[in-house]
Amino acid sequence: MKTKLILLIILFCNVGVIEAQLPQLNSKELKEGWTLLFNGKTLDGWKKSNGEPVPDKGWKIENGVLSVDPSSGRGGDIVTKEKFSNFEFSVEFKLTEGTNSGIKYFLFDNTSLGCEFQILDDANHPDAKMGKNGNRLQGGLYDLISPSKNKKDMPRGQWNNGRIISKGNHVEHWLNGKKVVEYERGGELFKQLVAESKYKKETGFGTIDQSPILLQDHGDIVYFRNIKIRKL
Repeated sequence: MKTKLILLIILFCNVGVIEAQLPQLNSKELKEGWTLLFNGKTLDGWKKSNGEPVPDKGWKIENGVLSVDPSSGRGGDIVTKEKFSNFEFSVEFKLTEGTNSGIKYFLFDNTSLGCEFQILDDANHPDAKMGKNGNRLQGGLYDLISPSKNKKDMPRGQWNNGRIISKGNHVEHWLNGKKVVEYERGGELFKQLVAESKYKKETGFGTIDQSPILLQDHGDIVYFRNIKIRKL
């Protein structure tokens, strides 16, 4: 009887630990208008980028953390069911060796084609040495704008914080508390950068009025948690 009681206490404590790891918004965040995009338990509110339901394979949820899980097969990119225009998006992400992933926004309908906050293991993925002037490094606007040189990446295995702020045509990327990219969508400089990039044939790239937020499945293991957004 005593042994059973001890086991029940251990089980109760473990459940409490798991529940404590689920994402929550504090009173300040609620007052500021933040909402969770991932409840730590399910992918309600998400779908595949092509509009289909999220499959049972390719993505894993454990202890409030969402991860790409290629061991079970590719699940594909996933997007929020809701669309956004003026927003501040925040997510914590953790890399594994050789990770290549990203957060995309202002997508063409039912595609994975849009502006991308690059997530990358700069030290071990070849993309870090490709592109032009470092425009494929972590935190940058993929294939368009390199992140600032003073950016700070957390060591592999530790959590990074990424933020995307969009208001009107003005967009900023923040990485671990530092602004690393700033640009004007649709401006002359932006158009020139697009014309010199892999997106040069995509008319209207990055100028969509509103779209979902996308988490990329690039076939590498990457972890996401505390995914939230507020409308501006």
